[in-house]
Amino acid sequence: MTAPRLEIDLGKLHHNARRLVEQLGERGISVTGVTKATLGSVEIAGVLLGAQVHALGDARIENIEAMRRAGVSVPITLIRSPMLSQAGRVVEYADVSLNTELDAISALSVAAREANLMHGIVLMVELGDLREGIMPRDLEKTVRETLRLPNIVLKGIGTNLACRCGVSPDAKNMAELSALADSIEATFGLTLDIVSGGNSANIPWALSGSDTGRINDLRLGESILLGREPLHRQPIDGLFTDAITLFAEVIESKVKPSQPWGTMAQTAFGKEVLATDRGHISQIILAIGHQDTDPCGLHPPPEIEIIGASSDHLIAGCRGDHVPLGTEIALQLNYSALLRAMTSPFVTRVMKPSSEIRVPTANGQEI
Repeated sequence: MTAPRLEIDLGKLHHNARRLVEQLGERGISVTGVTKATLGSVEIAGVLLGAQVHALGDARIENIEAMRRAGVSVPITLIRSPMLSQAGRVVEYADVSLNTELDAISALSVAAREANLMHGIVLMVELGDLREGIMPRDLEKTVRETLRLPNIVLKGIGTNLACRCGVSPDAKNMAELSALADSIEATFGLTLDIVSGGNSANIPWALSGSDTGRINDLRLGESILLGREPLHRQPIDGLFTDAITLFAEVIESKVKPSQPWGTMAQTAFGKEVLATDRGHISQIILAIGHQDTDPCGLHPPPEIEIIGASSDHLIAGCRGDHVPLGTEIALQLNYSALLRAMTSPFVTRVMKPSSEIRVPTANGQEI
């Protein structure tokens, strides 16, 4: 088979999505399945829908357009603030968008009116992570102005945490979002359909038994794809962490010194190498690099240690027997490595059809 490639076990992804849908459903929370890390994959969107996610979400209008062209007709939310230059495309292809700027919402209103469409808005509130969000003190004013715009429907409010600064969703900030929802409804005499508490980082809080308040939606990608929560990258009980595996081929296998020699300067990526002299080691090079993935986010088998990378080469030290040329090495990925590998034109994606699977236990073993 072609390498490098991502092998995607659709059965395991379905299991992960379905388990989260069921567990969160018991807490009164629906799941928006996020497809952005999969380049808007129609196959994976189908798996998410088969697992009964409430809606789909993506950060790129191009991905949403591709899913629409492939016949995906369910509600889709644009989960990144719209560009003014793409307002017409947003209202045509996305049912809802997450917003923080009145100028953007006004542009969506104009575009929706011209297209004779209604477009849903979720206003994002800043609760400490300092990425996108309206400051809480400005939310009432923004709601008032949004409600005045034609062809715009205020669907709800939401927040995003743990992406830029790593601020954790907890009882305090989730209660604040719930209180803001209550206040908006009381002030304006309306009902908010959506109170979106955040992303996969919310899972520990949502499943902890804490009062979920008004939170009725989470936008989940990483937890479904990788079976881990993003706060500490710990496995989520009962989910597969190996639904997606990256395979790369060995293109060199030699015994070499572990210490470079000559006058040292910066590497191709502006770093300085501080290598420990371990004598001669068995070294392999895999045909994959920074242009294809995030080498720092790859996890090789126990007998292999990643020791360096350039644009097109991943260098690793090996314990044990000589590794023949052409050998394929299976690598597990974190979210950064997955995102870049999924969107690289040089990495093939192979969808493995759903099959009977054994449910993983808390330690990741299948039973």
